[in-house]
Amino acid sequence: MGMTLLLAFGLPPVLQLAQVPPLRVIRRDVGNLRPASLGVLAVGVLGFAALLMVASRDMTLGLIAVGGFAAAVAVFAISSWLAVKLLRRVVNERTAPRWMVLATRQISARPAYAVVQVSALAVGLLALVLLVLLRTDLISSWRKATPPDAPNRFVINVMPEQGEAFVKTLKEAGVSGYDWYPMIRARLVAVNGKPTNPDDFADDRAKRLLDREFNLSHSAARPPHNEIVQGQWIEDETDSVSIEEGIAKTLNVKLGDVLRFDFGGMQLDSKVTSVRKVDWGSMRANFFVMYPVARLPGVPATYMGAFRAPTTKGFDNALVRQFPNITNVDMSNTIAQVQRVLDQVIAAVEFLFAFTLAAGLVVLFASVTATREERAREFAIMRAVGARSSLLRQVQRAELMGVGLLAGFLASMMAAVVGWALARYVFGFEWTVSPWAVLVGALVGAVLALAAGWWGLREVLRRPVVDTLRRSAE
Repeated sequence: MGMTLLLAFGLPPVLQLAQVPPLRVIRRDVGNLRPASLGVLAVGVLGFAALLMVASRDMTLGLIAVGGFAAAVAVFAISSWLAVKLLRRVVNERTAPRWMVLATRQISARPAYAVVQVSALAVGLLALVLLVLLRTDLISSWRKATPPDAPNRFVINVMPEQGEAFVKTLKEAGVSGYDWYPMIRARLVAVNGKPTNPDDFADDRAKRLLDREFNLSHSAARPPHNEIVQGQWIEDETDSVSIEEGIAKTLNVKLGDVLRFDFGGMQLDSKVTSVRKVDWGSMRANFFVMYPVARLPGVPATYMGAFRAPTTKGFDNALVRQFPNITNVDMSNTIAQVQRVLDQVIAAVEFLFAFTLAAGLVVLFASVTATREERAREFAIMRAVGARSSLLRQVQRAELMGVGLLAGFLASMMAAVVGWALARYVFGFEWTVSPWAVLVGALVGAVLALAAGWWGLREVLRRPVVDTLRRSAE
């Protein structure tokens, strides 16, 4: 990656220098980029994009990142160019303050530099704002995936006649929240009257699903941790079934289809009336298929539960002694390991945030100081004709704040768009951006541009006029 960046942005100027006439060297003018240099630059940028796609290890993530930043650069360039043109027309030189007029002239005199400056600033701020926005929602979604009170015990094979005693035992032990559902084994044998055959599907997962029995359940009330994304869950609606959206896509099942399940010789036809979104990483009891009824007469079932075990010593042993036929799965170590990995990932994201902030400040500093000598020469001429240092400071601050405000605003807007695409198509969590984020991004851009400008240009106004003019004449 480093060699690609060096090739893309380091080699073109070197190739350019080899063909600069001596007179231009004396004038400190290397000229515009030649076609060969532009070609190397294009190849380097394409190579960088290709490496970014490979590093992402995900086609969707890579395309959104590369395409989003490429589109953002185009938006930044066009928007900043239009802003410079609009600024020149909006500011009335007769009525506007002198510092505003001079700042407008400074920006309008170098529209190409203004476009490059705003675009470079906005790209750096885009990475920063995007990470800030994603970081909060990513960490929040990760924490919600395995919350501190997540169930750490799963029990299966609880017989129906043991259900009341088992639930009573949990309550007496201090377990207040738990999942409790019947679990039924059945095989999908037909869809819309057509028998299912694993060979009819090209997808390996679909073949495996049809080769084995499903774990089904029923409940009159919709599981609170399941979201209905299609159709409607109607309590105690007979001859209906709710299916999980992932398996619906795998088996090409849609709303309104009729599914036939075989329950150990007894077959039942049911219409798909709702599609559910299930978070399989929630450590809750979830099922591919559920019937929205309290009872399924004639269908054999056992019960399963998910709960957080009390800290009482010997709880698991006592539970197994009382109900020796159940299977009790302890997930404590697994959840603890997930939490440890999660803490490490969050620490890595925090480090990436700090690294991105530092990189953004470097880009900001470089873009602001790129025209330092030219600014020094212009300020020296203005000071030579009578402009006061206080006026020139106001001009410099206005220019930097204007560039920073525009860059921060554009970066925040594009960060919201790219962040929505990443949240929707890659990370799979709800994306909410406050309108204040755009305002805060614009203000942060202004503050950072002003700070970087002050640091990089602080000696411009202190430099003696004669010294500056002598340097420009050499």
